[in-house]
Parts: sequence; structure tokens; C-alpha cells
Amino acid sequence: MTHQLFFPNEEYNARLHTVRQRMAEHDLDACLVSVPENIVYLIGLDHHGYFAYHLLIVPRQGRLTLITRAMEQVTIAHQVGERADFVGFADSDDPAAVTVTTLRGLGLASARLGVEKRSACLPPFIIEGIVTGLPDALFSDMSGLIDDVRQVKSLREQAYVRQAAAVSDAMTQAAINAAGVGVSEREIAAEAQRAMVLAGGEVPGFSPFIRSTPRLGEEHTTWTDRRLAAGDALFIELSGCVRRYHAPMGRLIFIRHAPPETRAIEPVCLDAFHSAVQAIRPGATASQVYQAWQDAVDRAGLAHYRRHHCGYLVGLGFPPSWVGGSAVTGLRHDSDLVLQTGMTFHLLSWLMGTGRGDYFVSNPALLTETGCEVLSTTPQHLTIV
Repeated sequence: MTHQLFFPNEEYNARLHTVRQRMAEHDLDACLVSVPENIVYLIGLDHHGYFAYHLLIVPRQGRLTLITRAMEQVTIAHQVGERADFVGFADSDDPAAVTVTTLRGLGLASARLGVEKRSACLPPFIIEGIVTGLPDALFSDMSGLIDDVRQVKSLREQAYVRQAAAVSDAMTQAAINAAGVGVSEREIAAEAQRAMVLAGGEVPGFSPFIRSTPRLGEEHTTWTDRRLAAGDALFIELSGCVRRYHAPMGRLIFIRHAPPETRAIEPVCLDAFHSAVQAIRPGATASQVYQAWQDAVDRAGLAHYRRHHCGYLVGLGFPPSWVGGSAVTGLRHDSDLVLQTGMTFHLLSWLMGTGRGDYFVSNPALLTETGCEVLSTTPQHLTIV
């Protein structure tokens, strides 16, 4: 069986070459990669098996080796092919012992090994077993080494993000169309996810966040059986996903009517959003983008209001999130991250709980050579259904 490649081998080879250059800079003989987004980035393994232990051994030279449950062999043969050798373990095996044996067989028993210590997919009992089993090896933290390489998207990656943005638009519009007095949050979620599948989307890192007035402050909860009433606000935040690439967006809509303070704060929210968009340029820092957003908020007399960020980098993502791992690379007031062409973002203008009304809008965006391009087409203005 021939698996449809999401990227040509030339692109996978270029990624590996860049990662190996970074490894040489850190004097690493091999990297033990456990973050799912980094594994799919290097060898193309896209499946739901990442709930269990996966380890990709990336030596400075030579072939890559992937260790997973033995039952994943068919999927790996179809998707990975010759890009990595496969070592499978039974559910009765000790994954750490299998890993130690594999590393010894590769001549890495006394090597300088990089480990993604911040990975949520590397259980302590496994890494402790690996360290104990290789007393002559030198282990160091290489968290972020591959994540940093992933921040700048190739043209093919950008194309998938654009497709994901179109799915996000379809989902959002379906949710808006479904909302109304007496409609439950569950029914809205069903329509959004139906639109997702029909528009070409795949299972995203997060389920759509859909919640109404009593739960607006619950940042990571989603639908219930609650039915909407006139005057309710409905929060929608979701992302299309294409080839594991995400393009999140969000809207706050109102049922039948919106309070006067919402109409007053809407232009402030949109002005702040557009200020952030204008600040996103090659060479700008993340803190400069946040400051542009905050300055617009301050000019409107809301200097007391602060957010932890006004957006963050996105791209590859597996459940349980769409941020590309367990860490969020945010556009924060204290971040010195330098923005580069090819980075993709979830930009947020979040004015909730200001004391002067609530409004929220967010969109996927891409940094091109000429500036920041917002990728969604759903209107940002006040929507009342």
C-alpha cells in the first residue's frame, strides 16, 4: 500500500538536516524525541496512537529509529516507510528496557543524549528507567530544539494552515447560523462539527469551545445542554485542522440583543486587534506586538486591564491542545521572541470582564514578507442572531 505523503521526502530531509545542525551546535550525539508534533514533523506519523509511549531516536548521523507499541506496525509501515526503522514492544514489556536495549544496539550507550524534559508524553518512570539503564550516557535537556525549528512554516505548511482557516470559517458560520433562542449549546456544537467534517477538517487538538453567559469566564470548557435565552452572550472558539495544522479563531455573539456597553467596547476590541496586526512584522518582537495591543486598550481608558498575551504561535498540534505541545509560545509583554516570515498565529483581542462591557474576537494569521495576513473571512463586527 502506498501512503499519500503530506510532504515530499525532500522536505522531510531538509527538516532533519536543520535539526541535526542544531544538535551539532549543542554537541549532542542523538536526540530522544517524544513530543508528537516533533515526531510527525520529522517522519510524518499522523495517528491517534500518541496516547502511548513513542520515542524517535535521532542520531547525529545515520538512520532514525522509532519505538512504539508493536500493534502500530502497519500504520508506521504505511506512513513512515523508510524514513525510520521500527522497534515495537508488547504491552507486557517494559518500554524503558526496550529503549535501553535499542540505544545500546545503536552504539549510544555512552553517548551525549538530548531529552525533551518538558514533554508531556515522556512519563517519569520511563525516562528514569532509561537513565538508570545507561549509566555511562550523558543526558541533557533539549526541550524546544525542534519546536523552535517548527515555528517557521514552509510554503506547503502555510498552504495547510490556509486550508485549516477555511475550515474554521465554515465551523464558525455553522455555529452562528445554528444559534438562537431555545437552541442548546450541544446543538450548536453538533452543527459546528458537522461543518468541520464536510469542509475537509480533521479532529483538532481541542474540541470547539462553546459556552454561554453563565460560563463565559471558563476559558477551557465547552458545550453543555443549556439552552440559549434572549440577551445571552455565546462564546465560540474553535479551529479547523488539516494535516494536523491548525488555524484557531473565535467570536462572541449575542442572542436577540446586546447590552449598550458591548456596543461601546466593540470598536475598542477591534482597534486593539488591528493594532496588533499592524505590529506583526519580520524582526519585531512578541513583546512589541503585545504592547501595540495594550496601548490601544490603554487609549480607550482601560489601562487597568491586562491579559497574559494577545495571541500565540500555532501550527502542528495533537490532542489535548492545538498549541503544538504543552508550552504556549505567547505574544507576551515579557517575550523577546523575534518574529519571522512564515510564522503562524492565533491572534486574540480579549476584552472580557473589563467592567465596561465584554467583546472578543480572534483570528488565525500568517506573517508574510509584506506583513501580517489575517486568514479568516468571518466578519469581526458585532453579531446578533
